[in-house]
Amino acid sequence: MNEHPAASMKSNLRRKCSINPQPSRQLIASTGHASGSKIHRISSAVTQNGVADSVRHHIDEHTALLHRASEDERPWVAWPVRFGYITWRTLASNPVNVLLVFVPLGIVFGAIHANPTVVFILNFFAIIPLASLLSFATEELSAKLGQTLGGLLNATFGNAVELIVSIVALKNGEIRIVQASMLGSILSNILLVLGCCFLAGGIKHQEQSFNSTVASTMSSLMAVSTASLIIPATLYATMGQGDQNSKHTKDKTILVLSHGTAVILLILYALYLFFQLKTHARFFDEESEPESSEEGAGEGEQGEEHILSPWAAGVALVIITVMVAVCAEYLVDSIDSIVESAHVSRTFIGLILLPIVGNAAEHVTAVVVATKDKMDLAIGVAIGSSMQIALLVTPFLVILGWIIDQPMTLQFEIFETVVFFLAVLVTNYLISDGKSNYLEGAMLLGMYVIIASISPQSVLEPPPPPQEAQSQLGPVSSQH
Repeated sequence: MNEHPAASMKSNLRRKCSINPQPSRQLIASTGHASGSKIHRISSAVTQNGVADSVRHHIDEHTALLHRASEDERPWVAWPVRFGYITWRTLASNPVNVLLVFVPLGIVFGAIHANPTVVFILNFFAIIPLASLLSFATEELSAKLGQTLGGLLNATFGNAVELIVSIVALKNGEIRIVQASMLGSILSNILLVLGCCFLAGGIKHQEQSFNSTVASTMSSLMAVSTASLIIPATLYATMGQGDQNSKHTKDKTILVLSHGTAVILLILYALYLFFQLKTHARFFDEESEPESSEEGAGEGEQGEEHILSPWAAGVALVIITVMVAVCAEYLVDSIDSIVESAHVSRTFIGLILLPIVGNAAEHVTAVVVATKDKMDLAIGVAIGSSMQIALLVTPFLVILGWIIDQPMTLQFEIFETVVFFLAVLVTNYLISDGKSNYLEGAMLLGMYVIIASISPQSVLEPPPPPQEAQSQLGPVSSQH
């Protein structure tokens, strides 16, 4: 039976339009599975990002909580939080502060009179971070006092550690330790520190330049301080040997000469400060102004942030100074046992070991700024610190010995005087042209290594024992 064409067309149309629902459900299921997998990955990524966002949100919320706690009007909440924050920022200012763990150990072991060698080592490492913190607090306070007062403060506390250690040694009658420590601080600055600056800066930069006028002024003052040591030593040697009365006269003559020379050196240092900070300040500022403008242009808003307020910095200076004095007391008291047990001379301890303790922070600072091509600052740290020791600290100790009846003089040993003269002579030659390179740094370091390798020998000790020399000189100072 033939189907009408119209009916046939309707039938075909119905067959084409009668889509099987099962494939449709499979297609939907397949599409749903693919979409579900994609949705799973998306949701997983969202979850991971959500965790990260949650962590960041937690940190931000915690920081904001600390900030709100520090700004809390309740003092019992704000003050501890603020104190903890400032303490953490201060301790994190220098990696060497991890050695602060030796401070309580050194004090405790010294108080219980433990093994002198252990006490010496613990307090040796304890003074290093204390020197770093003392330098940090001084810089924080100087930044808020202006150039003049800041310069005076840096001059006072720049070598505070060496001064404290030397005062303790002078009080105990360790004249050789004091003299060797002063000379060692000068040598470590003009040979070791300046040599490391020239070497590190010269490796990174082929040649570096600095203000030759400022360097020449400092080197001239160092030459004057060298003469102040050569004259007493030469006079003592030319007066000849004789009986006890003639030796008594020689000692008295050297003591009077040292006292007068110390007063003159202190006056020269005061004039230098007036010259640097007042009358000729432009000579010392002309190199720092371009550097400060470059730093301001490069850093912009990322300027140096000062952590401590003036009051906080002042309190920190007092606390750190007291801790340095305590550690120095135990350090000096254990020197005699170290000399006997380790068979090293007092000259080596004062000339090499003690300067490393006091100048560790300055050493690192000078080398870092030298690698940044800021040689004027590096020269100021190295030679400026040496000049403070020669013109301020050493004469002050001579005057202090005069006051407390200790025979501290400027008559150093012949070896020490000659070494000091040669070191200043070589340094003046190298900085006279206002330029530096790594070879000049290697020269300075080589000379320092030669001196350090000779110093441990007992031949450098003076012929009379320190106790005998002090007993001989004691009546002289009292008569004077």
